[in-house]
Amino acid sequence: MTLVAADLMKARPSKAMSGQAHWLELPHEQQSSSALLPSLRKVDAGVLSVGYADLGPTAGPAVILLHGWPYDIHSYVDVGPLLARAGYRVIIPYLRGYGTTSFRSESAMRNGQQAAVAVDVIALMDALEIHQAVIAGYDWGARTADIVASLWPTRCRALVSVSGYLIGSPVANRAPLPPKAELQWWYQYYFTTDRGRAGYDKYRREFARLIWQIASPEWAFDDATFDRTAEALDNPDHVAIVVHNYRWRLGLAEGEPHYDQLEARLAASPSIEVPTITLEGDANGAPHPNAASYRQKFGGPYQHRVIRGGVGHNLPQEAPQAFAQAVIDAGRL
Repeated sequence: MTLVAADLMKARPSKAMSGQAHWLELPHEQQSSSALLPSLRKVDAGVLSVGYADLGPTAGPAVILLHGWPYDIHSYVDVGPLLARAGYRVIIPYLRGYGTTSFRSESAMRNGQQAAVAVDVIALMDALEIHQAVIAGYDWGARTADIVASLWPTRCRALVSVSGYLIGSPVANRAPLPPKAELQWWYQYYFTTDRGRAGYDKYRREFARLIWQIASPEWAFDDATFDRTAEALDNPDHVAIVVHNYRWRLGLAEGEPHYDQLEARLAASPSIEVPTITLEGDANGAPHPNAASYRQKFGGPYQHRVIRGGVGHNLPQEAPQAFAQAVIDAGRL
């Protein structure tokens, strides 16, 4: 694996990044708006039947890549093959409420709280008999990766988290922010209303496109790239999961009692001790904390990298070389 990874490292970056010496060269033929992830599979894991992509050698070191909202597994359409070529087994699951992932029971609560999504990842690892993995993500995926790293550190070989430490709690989220910061969360408040739920259900694709444009103002994605991901938002549980997630964050919706102990631990803002690389795009238009504000939350080997060149919120899709390099490097810290 080391030899293959070394063969992929090139000296000429396509985007500048602070604090990085080498780059993975993404083969030109993989940079396609119409490319699809191969080997889509399904497995029963906990309360879900999880749809996921599985790339690379089965015996390779495991990497789990977690997407955000309103995106899908195609955020990793270029990262996945890069890591597979470097010898990793790459698992890219649809989160609950996206794509081919479904609930195994019609009566299961369509719960979007943070602990539930993290437990989904542990259940998936158990189902695939993966004891330990490098876990990486952005947006909802970064928060989920942070939680796995903090609560189940023996399952997390290393962490790559866009925008750093994103673990929160409804109590902490009750604190008001300055008006300019509140404005960035406009959709969160929209989802607290019945009108917002109905509007998102009716206009979910238009809504997603707007979020993409706001969150990544310099990303010139085309219609094919957007449409490929938008299909994942047609999942019948999608609206319920998204709306519950944001209402739960504000303390306006109840979670499930069997997650209470986990949420109590997360409310204490636990530190993360596994080797970690945090990333930030220099043009991230989505709400995100300053890197200095979360540095003390990471107690193990740590690096922070700023990805330059107009990189927005969907960092793995906008800067796949930098993201893949961070995954490889985090596993070596």
